[in-house]
Amino acid sequence: MSAPDPSADATWQLERGSQLMPRFGPDGLIAAIAQHHETREVLMLAWMNAEALQRTLETGQAHYWSRSRGSLWLKGESSGQIQTVRELRIDCDQDAVLLSVDVGGDGGCCHVGFHACFYRAVAGPDGSLVQVMDGPPA
Repeated sequence: MSAPDPSADATWQLERGSQLMPRFGPDGLIAAIAQHHETREVLMLAWMNAEALQRTLETGQAHYWSRSRGSLWLKGESSGQIQTVRELRIDCDQDAVLLSVDVGGDGGCCHVGFHACFYRAVAGPDGSLVQVMDGPPA
C-alpha cells in the first residue's frame, strides 16, 4: 500500500471542496469578471486583491484594486454605477472570480462612457477593431 499523496487532498479541496481558497497571483491579484445579473452580459474585467475581495463579501458591493492608481476602489463611488453583487462564483482552480451584479446609476460600467467595457470587436486577422455597441461620440 502506498502512502497517501498530501498534494492530492489539497488539490481536491481546491477544486471540489466547499471552502473559498482564492489563489492570488504573484502580484497579489485575482481576475474579477463582472456580469449583468439579469442579461448575463459581460460588463467588465477588473482585478481584486485580498482586501477588495473581503470588502466585496462583507458589503455586497463590488470593490476592486486599481493597478493604475495602486489603490482599492468601490466601483461606482464617484459615477453612481455601484455594482451590487447578487452572486459571486469562483472558477475551478480558484484563480478567477465571476460577479453577477445589478448596476446602479445609469446602468453602465465603462469609464469611457459605454454600457460595458467590451464595446469593440476584432474585425479580422489584421487586428482592426469595429465598435459594436452604442456609446458616446468618438
